Parts: sequence; C-alpha cells; structure tokens
Amino acid sequence: MRKAEIRIHDIRAGWLMQDEEGYHFTYEDNYLEDPNAEPVSLTLPLRIATYNNKVLFPFFDGLIPEGWLLDIAEKNWKLNPRDRMGLLLTCCKDCIGAVSVIAVNEEVVK
Repeated sequence: MRKAEIRIHDIRAGWLMQDEEGYHFTYEDNYLEDPNAEPVSLTLPLRIATYNNKVLFPFFDGLIPEGWLLDIAEKNWKLNPRDRMGLLLTCCKDCIGAVSVIAVNEEVVK
C-alpha cells in the first residue's frame, strides 16, 4: 500500500491511499470539523465517507506534470510514466496551487 498526506494551504486535509483494490481518499476528521474547511476539489466535496476509485482520481492525476517537465522527472528519478501514484508522490509535494501531496513511508508490520 502507498499513502500520501494531502494538505491544503499547509493544513492536513486528508489521506490518499493506493492498494490492490484501487485508490481511496478520506478527509481528516479534524479538518472536517473546521468551519473554514475547503474541499480538495469540486469533484471531492467534504464528507466523512471515503472516496474509492479503480483509477487515480482525476483531480490528483491533473496535478502530475506533463510534457517536457514530466520527461525530466521520468529521466531524473527513473519513474514509470504509467505509475500515476508514483509520479504524484514524487513530483507533487510543492505543486502550483493550494494542494500539496506528501509521501508517507509506512513500515509493513507482519
């Protein structure tokens, strides 16, 4: 499983996860309680329930660079252009706009 902390204006808004079933986005409980909370996007309005999808949510996919910038990222970090979550985790920590994607490294407990 891969996981990312999603921040809006440097405030933790939620978590994006990828596992064998697809992608999951959940807003942080504390964030939902804030009266000034904003949704990550219009396609992911504020709610308690987790969003689930077989493919990366279009909003997050849209944060991934394109064109020559994507070519540079792929070559420098040896990234697979078909690994959308890998590209998001590597390239979108400090992207344009209010949203940041921060990779979370979790040890798998056996």
